Amino acid sequence: MTFERIRAILIKEFKQVFRDPRMKTVIFITPLVQIILFGYAANKDINYVPTAIYDKDNTVESRELLRRFIFSKYFIPERYIYTDEEQNAVLDKGTASAVIHIDRGFGRYLQSGKNAAVQVAFDGTDSNTAMVIMGYAGTVIANYSLEIMKERIATLGLNTGSGVPSVDLRDRPWFNGNLISRDYYVPGVIATIVTMMSLLLSSMAIVKEKEIGTMEQLTVSPLKPIELMIGKLLPFAVIALIQVALITMIGVFWFHVPFRGNLLLMLISTCVYLFTTLGIGLFISTVSATQQEAMMTFFLFFMPATLLSGFAYPIANMPQSIQYFTFFNPLRYFMVVIRSIFLKGVGLDILWTQLLPLVIMGLVVITLSALRFRKSMG
Repeated sequence: MTFERIRAILIKEFKQVFRDPRMKTVIFITPLVQIILFGYAANKDINYVPTAIYDKDNTVESRELLRRFIFSKYFIPERYIYTDEEQNAVLDKGTASAVIHIDRGFGRYLQSGKNAAVQVAFDGTDSNTAMVIMGYAGTVIANYSLEIMKERIATLGLNTGSGVPSVDLRDRPWFNGNLISRDYYVPGVIATIVTMMSLLLSSMAIVKEKEIGTMEQLTVSPLKPIELMIGKLLPFAVIALIQVALITMIGVFWFHVPFRGNLLLMLISTCVYLFTTLGIGLFISTVSATQQEAMMTFFLFFMPATLLSGFAYPIANMPQSIQYFTFFNPLRYFMVVIRSIFLKGVGLDILWTQLLPLVIMGLVVITLSALRFRKSMG
């Protein structure tokens, strides 16, 4: 193996990539558009809950409770309704995500020291959103109930400091103090984009040569299979690292995602991960006869890998049988690595348990791909 022959194929690959305007768009423009779109779309923070108000009591107590809902900055009153039919209609049509229903006698029950009920009906189509809305509503009602209890205790002349014990609960979120979902999703988007681009480019590497008829020329050239394989994959590794740098800067400076880790460690981890994805892409390229076939095989691998990576759905919530399959998914480990570097700032002493499986997978995949590549050239 000589560096001169590898350098020649490297120059050829870079020229072939940058000569095609469509390829330059795919490599540089598409990832930027994706990180911006995903950065805004991959956001589970519920800051706006269109709400319908159904107050049949219309007393000081009911208006005070509604005021607390409105001033929570989450429940935005879109309309006032006056019949049960309207309540069903706004939920069916989707014009409101929640309906606050206060029945008659609410204020009277509170004044007489009895328990008063309030109904919050919400659209449960999206279970995650519904659970968040239910949590918001429960907090508002619990705080209002606590204020009423304190007033009653004060009216009875009891000392709230010593007569009634209480628990002071203080939350302390680590690594994402403001609980911003974008800080969690943007690093995952970076990992997903790197996976997609490295797989897509490498899966087209050999099959494209077959289609345009240049594979035979490479086969009879003095190039050895290992030299051709390195020359084919190394440009895509360099391009992937450039993409990581670009989309990381967008994540940090545009979306203000905190970067607490070591940049060098992230680049080294990305190189280890690319060792696996480029090997898988090369294997896809050697077993595919056309670019369309390679594209279909790419999606056959990429979509399940993304779903089983923990990007959007926690792996711990998946069925036990499905969780076993995730151990063979390299994106699962890289997702943990990049999120940990971004948000936790941990080092190699923590991340080696994630990098070691990537190294093993990379060695296995690149060996199988090299054997298949040598066979296809022969």
